[in-house]
Amino acid sequence: MRDPTSFLRSEYDDLVRADLDWKLRLLGGPSLPWSIVDGKKVLMFCSNNYLGLSNHPALKEAALEAIRTHGAGSGSVRPIAGNMDLHVELERRLARFKGAEASLVYQSGFATNSGLIPQLVGEGDLVISDELNHGSIIDGVRLSRAERGVFKHADTADLERVLLEAERHAPTYRRILIITDGVFSMDGDIAPLDRIAALGQQHGAMVYVDDAHGEGVLGEGGRGVVSHFHLSRDEVQVEMGTFSKAFGVVGGHISGSRDLVNFAYNKSRTWLLSGSHPPATAAACLAAIDVLEREPEHVRRLWEHTRRFKKSMTELGFDLGRSETPITPVIVKESSLAKRLSQRLFELGVFALPIVYPMVAKDKARIRTIMNAALTAEDVEFATAAFAKAGKELSII
Repeated sequence: MRDPTSFLRSEYDDLVRADLDWKLRLLGGPSLPWSIVDGKKVLMFCSNNYLGLSNHPALKEAALEAIRTHGAGSGSVRPIAGNMDLHVELERRLARFKGAEASLVYQSGFATNSGLIPQLVGEGDLVISDELNHGSIIDGVRLSRAERGVFKHADTADLERVLLEAERHAPTYRRILIITDGVFSMDGDIAPLDRIAALGQQHGAMVYVDDAHGEGVLGEGGRGVVSHFHLSRDEVQVEMGTFSKAFGVVGGHISGSRDLVNFAYNKSRTWLLSGSHPPATAAACLAAIDVLEREPEHVRRLWEHTRRFKKSMTELGFDLGRSETPITPVIVKESSLAKRLSQRLFELGVFALPIVYPMVAKDKARIRTIMNAALTAEDVEFATAAFAKAGKELSII
């Protein structure tokens, strides 16, 4: 009898032969500036823990206290019996932090995009997406059954072209949704959200921004890309984000009008049908908002380190692409070279992963570095020195 699961081994073996399989390293302990990875003490240079909050004392104490007062789990999905006071307070505080009427917390950023986008648009509608948008956006768009338009990366002239074509479409689209990342995770560049929002208003389209990599990084006190461009809630209707990066915990969320939140929690199946966050998670997220409001030095230090690293790497002759944020790709073009560079950096005490095809184009392989506010100036210099040594050894610089 034919094994119906034989494709699993076959396709995995194909990935291994092509050297495209993920080889997972083991983090032994907390995500710290100097972490234990595969049993070796290395400088953590590729986590999304931008502000170092995942190990902040206030977050850890809040999580422990919530376990003492609320238990280990919520016991249900939020629409039934899992809607705790901690969840409600988190959304109230998040909305205030974002300057929005309301916020809604999802189980993850991926669940936010894949659960909300298909409810905002469907058959008879059009979604217009930046060509480099995150996979969770792509999956959400596919699930929507709406027609799809794609505009060239960060190219608002091309976006306008797609919008003008949409206006000539017959029958007329019921709704049009423009969706973009706020900060693009592979190149570290910022979407021209001000111009995108202006086009949305001109053409009567909703604007949805995924700001997973902008929160805690851009805007007043780390409030994100909408704050960075001083945009209103009338200009950007859906601001999506995540607690799993700069906030240092886990979970997705949206902020916007009360109508948006009421619509979302009644329609998004990823929200309706997933267990709510454990009390410790919600409490740690609340504490992260407190830290961002009370301790602005974390965001300031993140940018100081970022500027120092970019300046030194540029002077060494590395190609940093179009990065404008603490995501700094070190582009070496060839996938095999990126992997050798990553391995040599690890040997020298720096943990930074290679990003290769098919995650990026075949000639755009890179080491993606992500800065962390918890590092010291000496740590940044250590990383730069390791890149200099490995780069010369491999004839990159």
